[in-house]
Amino acid sequence: MTMFVVALLSVFTASVVCGFKPFDCSDVYKAGQTVSGIYSIYPAGDIPVWVYCQMISDGKEEDKGAWTVIQRRMDGSVNFYQPWNQYKRGFGATEGEYWLGLENMYQLTRNNKYMLRVDLEDFTGRKGSALYSSFSVGPEADGYKLQVSGFTDGGAGDSLTDHNDQKFSTFDKDQDVYENNCAKEFLGAFWYKFCHTANPNGVYLWGEDDTHFGTGVVWSTWKNSFTVSMKSIGMKIKRVAIC
Repeated sequence: MTMFVVALLSVFTASVVCGFKPFDCSDVYKAGQTVSGIYSIYPAGDIPVWVYCQMISDGKEEDKGAWTVIQRRMDGSVNFYQPWNQYKRGFGATEGEYWLGLENMYQLTRNNKYMLRVDLEDFTGRKGSALYSSFSVGPEADGYKLQVSGFTDGGAGDSLTDHNDQKFSTFDKDQDVYENNCAKEFLGAFWYKFCHTANPNGVYLWGEDDTHFGTGVVWSTWKNSFTVSMKSIGMKIKRVAIC
């Protein structure tokens, strides 16, 4: 962790000591912290959760504000072929590759409306995004079911809508509607159906390889292919004000 990040954490920790406990990155932003970095949030009460906040002050109106990063792949440094308990509580390095945790996602989205942005880049340097106006994760008792809708294309295409209303599956907890275990078959964990059009938690592979169908970090509407693995992918959510 860099000294710059440590300094940011020190400043923000002081505000928490004074009684301010941000629910998500939107609260961090409103408190005056406008630099992207690692902050503590409190989606479920008194227990802090470290998260990467991406602060955007320019560009399109829907991009502006504070985004709470819930998933990020960038270099293959973290093994995402993890069991259920790891996906439930979260894992990885907040300053690099990580998964925020299904329970944290549920706590964040259960009483507030969120939008989702997915940013992608391939190994040729091409970038794209997908925006969804509504995103939420249900409780564990309902399989941490995904609700996502309202797609707007930013060049990546829509690979997520097909996963709407699906329960989350890992290799040791099969909740998909496929006759086999999608997580085992495609070496990942996700809201699989029969099985996927997106596999962001798959194996980190280098670019395009026809011998690895669907097992990589796949966003199938990218070049309409299941054999292209992304160099980076980031899933981030932002609270939407309800008038």
